[in-house]
Amino acid sequence: MPPIERLFGPMFITAGILHFAIPKPFESIVPDYLPAHKELVQLSGVVEGVAGAATMVPRTRRFGRLLSVATLIGVFPSNVNMALHPERYPQVPGGRAALIARLPLQGLLIWWAAKAE
Repeated sequence: MPPIERLFGPMFITAGILHFAIPKPFESIVPDYLPAHKELVQLSGVVEGVAGAATMVPRTRRFGRLLSVATLIGVFPSNVNMALHPERYPQVPGGRAALIARLPLQGLLIWWAAKAE
């Protein structure tokens, strides 16, 4: 099994693809105060794919790590939005408690992105 650091790139690429394959769940979590939900989801999907791929190439790894970390920080308001409006996300098991508990997981993803190979 590859080290966990090597799994970040493929995971982030997959997440980026999902923004196009099933955009509605991603669009639904964009905070209301932001415009152009569809376009923001598409942009974040492209950036996640580029960042994930960049982490897998030694020459672009540093750029990929930085872009991945910046992207995870940039999408954090969507996670906060979900925690503040759990009634909009009844499909999430555990409801509000689970949505709040997910917030610190973003820190783990940022750490993983910073260590990606």
